[in-house]
Amino acid sequence: SELNAINLFSDILYEAIDANEISRLYRNTKNSVTTTFVFQDKVTLPDLANITEAYFGILPLLEFKKILIDENENIRNVFYDNVRDFQGINNPVNTGIVETLNSNERELFTVLNNGITIVADNLRASGNKFTISDYQIVNGCQTSNMLYDYFINNTSESIQNFHIPIKLVVTNNDDVKNKITIATNSQTAIRREQLQAMTDYQKNLEMYFQTFDGDGRLYYERRSSQYQTDSSILKIKIINIKDIIKSFSSMFYENPDRVTTYFGSIVTQNIESESPSIFNSNHSKILYYTAAYSYYRLVTLFNRKVLDTNYRKVKFFLLMLFRMQIQSQQLDLKYMSSEKISIEYCSPIQSVLHNFEKSKDFFEKAIEIIKLSGLDVNDKQLIKQVTFTKSLKEAYSKSIESII
Repeated sequence: SELNAINLFSDILYEAIDANEISRLYRNTKNSVTTTFVFQDKVTLPDLANITEAYFGILPLLEFKKILIDENENIRNVFYDNVRDFQGINNPVNTGIVETLNSNERELFTVLNNGITIVADNLRASGNKFTISDYQIVNGCQTSNMLYDYFINNTSESIQNFHIPIKLVVTNNDDVKNKITIATNSQTAIRREQLQAMTDYQKNLEMYFQTFDGDGRLYYERRSSQYQTDSSILKIKIINIKDIIKSFSSMFYENPDRVTTYFGSIVTQNIESESPSIFNSNHSKILYYTAAYSYYRLVTLFNRKVLDTNYRKVKFFLLMLFRMQIQSQQLDLKYMSSEKISIEYCSPIQSVLHNFEKSKDFFEKAIEIIKLSGLDVNDKQLIKQVTFTKSLKEAYSKSIESII
């Protein structure tokens, strides 16, 4: 009514947005980047559904530098939507790039490299002068990082003769962006769980982990090797997608035998299905953080040799028994979407995890339960069977009865 009263707008519409959308909009403000470059040698690709514009061509490295590096000579935040982060200079692909750039045949780089794929939300063009905003390099992270090294350490004028293949796609459609990312990365094997890195839920989960302080401050490695170059972060505090899937599934679905043997089927049936039971967009994020915190605490106890390291091979079974001692009943699947109930369920577990000695006591009891079962943890075939999990649950019940 107030907006109508000022008579400035012909139509006024409003849209209610939820917490996930607010998070997405916030992430966009953090990753927003704009640059201008000259893209002369290009062809315009035909009209495509859900794509505003698309171009393919070669770009001089000095023009690509404007896309990659800011005015302070730092790499821009343009790999957030990439499946992987920089894999290091010792990666075979990256070693090959270095060898080419430093050889007498460096100008062959243009035809030897697969090139860079850039997806942008917006494009303004004036002839060959392109200004792109809110863009990401969705394929070519390794090449870009190696070229950055080359830019910084090479002042030779010969760099002007270098060109790189570029594919530029302008679209606001997230599904199209994800499909481009998957397709352009298909030449290098991508583990299926890594494809989860592109979802909004994963990006929100990464941000959620950043809200914790102290010993409970963990780093969710949504993209492979994203914290590799940060020497200030302890490696043990980095939790990758695979570990969090295994920890969450073992603790809350009580199936450590499955994560040990049939991890691929968990990804297919529990994550990639139409109604996923892991990484469901409605799930409370505290459940995944609690699973990650439990995993971190257990690995820490093993690394410090506080626990018998012979039981490291059954660590996901220990996570199940650890939770069962604190919360004997499984959290019903339908309550995993309730923030209130999930917090109430996880708070006692986190309270134990905050205390190193208490954590040690509970995990030691978990080992005692395994001993009570009489099962051989060194039998590799046995620990892959569901009967191993069932026997541990029975041993847990007996241990409770003996206490009563």
